Amino acid sequence: MANEHDLVLRGGTLVDGTGTEPRQADVAVKDGRIVEVGTVSGSGAEEVDARDRLVTPGFVDIHTHYDGQASWDHHLTPSSLHGVTTVLMGNCGVGFAPCRGEDHDRLIRLMEGVEDIPGAVLAEGLNWNWESFPEYLNALDAIPHDIDFGAQVPHGALRVYVMGERGANREPATAAEIAEMARLAQQGIEAGALGFSTSRTLNHRTSDGQPTPTLNAEADELVGIANGLGAAGRGVLQMVSDLKHQDDEFAIFKRMVRESGRPMSISVAQNPRWPNAWRDTLDRIGHAADHEGLAMRAQVCGRPIGILLSFELTMNPFSDYPSWKQIADLPVAERLQAATDPAMRDRLLAEGPEAGTGFARHVLADFDNMFVLGDQPDYEPEASQSLGAQARARGVPVQLLIWEAMAANDGRGMIYVPFLNYAAYDLDPSYRMLTDPHTLPGLGDGGAHVGLICDGSFPTSMLTLWTRDRTRGPKLPIEWVVKAQSRDTAEAVGLFDRGLVLPGMKADLNVIDYGRLALHAPEVLYDLPAGGRRLMQRASGYDATIVSGQIIRRDGAATDALPGKLLRGGVAMPSTMSAAS
Repeated sequence: MANEHDLVLRGGTLVDGTGTEPRQADVAVKDGRIVEVGTVSGSGAEEVDARDRLVTPGFVDIHTHYDGQASWDHHLTPSSLHGVTTVLMGNCGVGFAPCRGEDHDRLIRLMEGVEDIPGAVLAEGLNWNWESFPEYLNALDAIPHDIDFGAQVPHGALRVYVMGERGANREPATAAEIAEMARLAQQGIEAGALGFSTSRTLNHRTSDGQPTPTLNAEADELVGIANGLGAAGRGVLQMVSDLKHQDDEFAIFKRMVRESGRPMSISVAQNPRWPNAWRDTLDRIGHAADHEGLAMRAQVCGRPIGILLSFELTMNPFSDYPSWKQIADLPVAERLQAATDPAMRDRLLAEGPEAGTGFARHVLADFDNMFVLGDQPDYEPEASQSLGAQARARGVPVQLLIWEAMAANDGRGMIYVPFLNYAAYDLDPSYRMLTDPHTLPGLGDGGAHVGLICDGSFPTSMLTLWTRDRTRGPKLPIEWVVKAQSRDTAEAVGLFDRGLVLPGMKADLNVIDYGRLALHAPEVLYDLPAGGRRLMQRASGYDATIVSGQIIRRDGAATDALPGKLLRGGVAMPSTMSAAS
């Protein structure tokens, strides 16, 4: 007798993405869609025993940077290691299309500086078989992937394409140039882009130190491009800004949304220099949404945006010390051998940093905000656990503890610096941001910051930290967390066919051993083009991750299935959706 279904998940505890309490249910899949939820009598060609397991929708991560990786890699890791089945890339105004041949190096330097992806990796990995944004989408569409992905039109590339050197130098755009950028943005959306993104922060610079081309784009330019999306009738707007002049910035942002009719999300995190500014930002977003009828939300994250420091990575606390500079460019094995030599320890302890950058002065010397990152990472450490506090308690130089931490594991030990969202050594700001009615979880940056940040694991820590393990404050219901990072994020970018485990929906699913779910310590891999280095973080407890009804990972290991597709535009609610939904 033929099997009625392609796949059946039996007896799992279903957290279905609607926000309702977990319940026991079977889930049946046919032709990439969920066809039955409840007690499934028919058999499946493949069956998964989900007893004592959670069954959830696949997670939708709306803030990633796989713009380069998607062109050379079938597996969009680390995201697909953490239950993510759909990603949105092209955030923060950086990307690789549209682009003329003479600007390839310019866009590589921009991505290298903003997102810490080595230029050599991009130079070898990108084949540049495109110029326009539609051609870029076609190139990506031809490559099989493990998970679904969508793209956004990046303002940086768009500005350079239309304005050339003037655009890179941040000169004002003319009316004709604004009209052309709007036309190309509309063209990108009509070809399948899910949105448009831009950056207005001084933190975003090219690898040679120049501010991002979009830093001070004027209101007419931003509104004009937004209206290009309005003419297309779809697409989202994604913004990152220093928000130092909130009155001026929000006047522009609200005008973009009001005139274009398109929804906007704004990146928000707690900056330790202005630890309460995020509250004002969320108040402004809430007022715009509730009292002015503007579709505005914030993207926030559920743990600190954390910088990792080590002898093997982009930076470490000794980066500006003379003795470190002498060995910094050695091959990895030689550098680690030299760095862990007690003679090097003694030289470093006898030295101090040379005049460094503002970042080095504020971050690499903030010893009270440095923590050893162990085999089971703690993302809400006590102030007393900092290396500065431990050095004072032991009466030893903090540099000695720093050296010992990084010299561990044959020189591969890591130090964790909670850069944002941790000004008072607790996650109360993250809790308040997450539970604000006008926010979405995001900012994980999967595919980016490959030598400095490893936050693509946010979806897993949302489950482990906030629903199970947190001891220093309130937790969140598991059904709330699942809904937030599946249905809510999917709907926010116009994807109404996923994020729910209901008949008719796309069969993107996770089977999770909740009791065993855990994040591993980040590790360094050398698997990028040109032998490039990247941080990677794995998890235990994902029994299966399923995309369009095909199991792409079992117990964290990839299968041969590559059902992931490029998303071209938003997706409506399936017409076959159960009336009960």
